[in-house]
Amino acid sequence: MLQLAAWIEKIYYNIQMKSLSYIRFLNMTNAIDYIKSVDYLDSIEESLLNYIALSQIEGHGFLVMDLIALEHLGSRATLHKRIKSLVVKGYIQLITDTQDERKKNVALTSKANRYFEKLSKLIDNAAKGN
Repeated sequence: MLQLAAWIEKIYYNIQMKSLSYIRFLNMTNAIDYIKSVDYLDSIEESLLNYIALSQIEGHGFLVMDLIALEHLGSRATLHKRIKSLVVKGYIQLITDTQDERKKNVALTSKANRYFEKLSKLIDNAAKGN
């Protein structure tokens, strides 16, 4: 009988832990949604921003024409509009190439870096259970 009670207690504990993990996950997604709602980024803008961030972390640069070539995200016109929107919102800046003025390098701004830092902290806190 004692073993059965210990077994039931163990199952109950595991269910509680799984529930707590899910609750932490929900809290994290709600916090992320709130951060994203402050300065709304649509899914294309968010994807472009992620591409740029990953590229910079890997030490590669992106040109505007590289981003516009990401056809799986949308048409060239749509991508061009979203790039302009990210500039207006302050997430990226376009830097004219000194060798060829037709080329525009894309770089994250400090606002974009703060955005990614906030998201990272939320994920870290959720993983720790805070």
